[in-house]
Amino acid sequence: MNTVIGVSVNTVLFGGCFDGFIVVIVFVLLVGDWNFWDGFLSLEHKNLDAAIESLLNVEKQMRLAGDVAGTKKAVIDIVQLCYEACAWKTLNDQIVLLSKRRGQLKQAVTAMVQQAMQYIDETPDIETRVELIKTLNNVSAGKIYVEIERARLIKKLAKIKEEQGLIAEAADLMQEIAVETFGAMAKTEKIAFILEQVRLCLDRKDYVRAQILSRKISPRVFDADPLKEKKKPKEGDNVVEEAPADIPSLLELKRIYYELMIRYYFHHNDYLEVCRSYKAIYDIPSVKGDPAQWIPVLRKICWYLALSPHDPMQSSLLNSTLEDKNLSEIPMFRLLLKQLVTMEVIQWTSLWEAYKDEFECEKDMPGGSLGEKAAEDFRERIIEHNILVVSKYYLRITLKRFAELLCLSLQETEKHLSEMVVSKSLVAKIDRPAGIVCFQAPKDSNDILNSWAMNLEKLLDLVEKSCHQIHKETMVHKAALKVQ
Repeated sequence: MNTVIGVSVNTVLFGGCFDGFIVVIVFVLLVGDWNFWDGFLSLEHKNLDAAIESLLNVEKQMRLAGDVAGTKKAVIDIVQLCYEACAWKTLNDQIVLLSKRRGQLKQAVTAMVQQAMQYIDETPDIETRVELIKTLNNVSAGKIYVEIERARLIKKLAKIKEEQGLIAEAADLMQEIAVETFGAMAKTEKIAFILEQVRLCLDRKDYVRAQILSRKISPRVFDADPLKEKKKPKEGDNVVEEAPADIPSLLELKRIYYELMIRYYFHHNDYLEVCRSYKAIYDIPSVKGDPAQWIPVLRKICWYLALSPHDPMQSSLLNSTLEDKNLSEIPMFRLLLKQLVTMEVIQWTSLWEAYKDEFECEKDMPGGSLGEKAAEDFRERIIEHNILVVSKYYLRITLKRFAELLCLSLQETEKHLSEMVVSKSLVAKIDRPAGIVCFQAPKDSNDILNSWAMNLEKLLDLVEKSCHQIHKETMVHKAALKVQ
């Protein structure tokens, strides 16, 4: 029986952790001898220690001899042996021990870290997983040849922290890594890592740091042609690693980037930048080719154009959006934009009754649904539009008549007009005692002097031409008298 037991133990020890334990547990349950279980664990521990010791001797010989391939194999075998025996504490200890050995080869440390990273998802519980990640992180800290592996480890640890509800800790962990300096990391993986940093900062309401991190990504990087053939690296250049399979494509990253930017700009009520972000999402081929995707995006573009203050950029986007043929699929929004570009006074009450239901339907926005603040801003944009229309057709108008055209009180009319003058959207003066609004722009002293000079020049030209004509008529008259 002892011989059989010894053979079965040696057979299951290195043949797979869970299968071995199942065989032994079944044997103990059948025989009923629990002392054998203690003997099995002791024998397993001794066999594991003996196997590791022999491999450590092999690793030492290979390392001293400078044999890179042999050292890597010995290191990987030790790590794999600990994994198969489910000795997670021993695995952590051996990783630290091997990394601190004198003259340890960089290739061996890299191979060991990469091999151990494959076992992270195989850990039995979350504590063991965190411990293994921290061990690998400590080993790879400060080593430039495993910087990519360290970034991936930090990302895994941050994800665990986030699942535990520790958003602030996850964000702090991610900010420790500056992946933009990693030359060997794939471009898409860099972008995905930075976007994860931005997302965590937005989740913890740290909008200042989110903006700083987002500036590490240039929007022009998303315009690169992914089908363009990669240039072969020259001799001495760093070889760029392939991105992991779970990293999204460049166009998917573009959508994620602009959705995060929408969240940031919406917090600051920067409607024009929100509109431009939606415009960038709208231009993605996969979105533009699917009506189920582009119709909601185009609706949001129209809303945020209507909410944006009047300026040259807003006017340019408004006209370019009106030229979009897809806008005919949503005629209500085409009519809304048409009203905004037409120089006619818009009645706010009738407009709000027509679009109130559509306004309240916009719920699924990355930055948040359109609420009371957006409704107030929409009303202000309509009032601003009406003021600009009036200023186009009148040089002078009474404040009372102005208020009647805007359907506002005198106080509200004066308030909105003053705000537009302060923001330099309009040039106007209010004569409050007389109750008159003047839209003529004040002239600069230099402009006045220049106009006077031009008027004098024109006057002198007329005088000279008149003198010439008089002289000509005089000569003709004298010649006629001589003939007679």
